Amino acid sequence: MLLTCRGCGATVDPLGLSPWACPRRDAAGLTDVDHVLVLSRESVQSVALPRDRTGGAGVNPFVRYRERLGSYAAAIEAGWSDAQFVDTVGSLDDAVVAVLGSGFTVTPTTSQPTLATTVGVDGLWVKDETGNVSGSHKARHLFGLALWLAVRSPADDDARLAIASCGNAALGAGVIAAAMRRPLDVYVPVWADESVVARLVGLGANILRCERREGEVGDPCVLRMREAVAGGSLPFGCQGPDNGLTIDGGRTIGWELAEQAPGLVAVYVQMGGGALASSLARGLAEGGSDARVIAVQTEGCAPFDRAWRRVEQVGLDEAVHHRSAAMWPWESEPTSAATGILDDETYDWAGVAAGLEHSHGTSVVAPESAVVRAHALAHEHTTIDADPTGTAGLAGVLTAATAGAVGVLFTGLTRR
Repeated sequence: MLLTCRGCGATVDPLGLSPWACPRRDAAGLTDVDHVLVLSRESVQSVALPRDRTGGAGVNPFVRYRERLGSYAAAIEAGWSDAQFVDTVGSLDDAVVAVLGSGFTVTPTTSQPTLATTVGVDGLWVKDETGNVSGSHKARHLFGLALWLAVRSPADDDARLAIASCGNAALGAGVIAAAMRRPLDVYVPVWADESVVARLVGLGANILRCERREGEVGDPCVLRMREAVAGGSLPFGCQGPDNGLTIDGGRTIGWELAEQAPGLVAVYVQMGGGALASSLARGLAEGGSDARVIAVQTEGCAPFDRAWRRVEQVGLDEAVHHRSAAMWPWESEPTSAATGILDDETYDWAGVAAGLEHSHGTSVVAPESAVVRAHALAHEHTTIDADPTGTAGLAGVLTAATAGAVGVLFTGLTRR
C-alpha cells in the first residue's frame, strides 16, 4: 500500500523515511498546491467487514475494525500476523488504561426523540464521544498514529513527538504519548487554559508557549510545531496536512456510526481544523452509509465555508491546485462559545470537500445564537455533558434542518 498526495499525485511508502508529508510540497511551481497524503487503499469493496459482529460497549474499535485500518494492512505486508496486531492494540490500550483509568471502546449512538421534536427533525441520533479517551474523538487519531509507529518501529523510536493544541487534541496526545513512554512537546498559545496546561504537565508533556511574531500570518503554535518537525520531531497531531497517517484512526468513528445508525439521511459535524469531518466522511462511505455529510462552522470563524463555495464554482481539482484562492487564515479574531472549532484555517479542507462531494453534502455556517441554543438543548434533553464545541453540530441542525433522520456527534467533555 502507498500514500498518495491529493494535490500532486506523488506516492510515498508509509514504512519508508518520514512519510508524514508530501516530499514535493516545497518543489518549484508546486507551492500553491494543497499537498496532503492520503491512504491509497480506500475502496469500500476491498475492505473486509469486522469478524466480530456482536458490537456494543467493551469492544475496542481498533480490534473490531482492524482489517479496515491502513496500519493493519501495512503490518500484514510487513510480515505481522493478525494475532500480533491484535496483541499490539491490546498492549497499547492496556498502557492507556494504566495512564488514564480507561481505554478505547466503541462509543454509543442513541436515538433522542424529544430532542428531535424540539429541533424540528424526523429523527435524531447522537453519537456520544465524551466517554472516549480524554473526553473526545481526538484520541482516536492519535491511537491510530501510535499503531503506525508500532508497525514502523524502530524507525521513529528516537524522535520527539510534537503537537500544536491547547485542548482535547493535546490532552489525547498527552495520554497516548505517556502510554507509549515517548517525549511530547505541546505548542500552546500564551492564553492557553491553565487547567489544561496543568493536566498536560501531569502527563509528562513539555509545554512551549507561542507568541505571534511581528508580521506573522497563521497560527503561531502550528508554525512553531512545523519548525520542530523540520528539525526532526514527529508530527503527532490530528491534521492530515502535517501527518497523513492521522486520518486512519479517525475513520473508526464513521465505521461505528454507519453500523449503529444505518438509516441516517445526513450527519451534521462541527469543524475546526477539519480532521473529524474528513475522517467521518470517509468512514461513513467505507461503512456503506448513504448519509450526506453537513460540515458546520460558526459565523465567528468559517474559513471552510469560503473554500467550499470556491469548490462549488471551480471544482475540487482546480481548488486544490490553487490553494491560496480557496483557503487562507480567517481575517478577524475568531470568536464563539465553541472555542474548540476556532482554527483560523481548516487544514483538512480538501479532505472535507472531497467527503461532501462524495456524499452530496454541503457546508452550513451557524449563527452564534444557534451555537448557544444547541448547547442548552443538549443539556436539557440528554444526559451527555458535552461542552459548546461538542454540541456545535446540533447548531447546524438548528440552522439548516433536513427531512428524515439525522445524526450529530457530541464530542468534548465539559471540563471543570
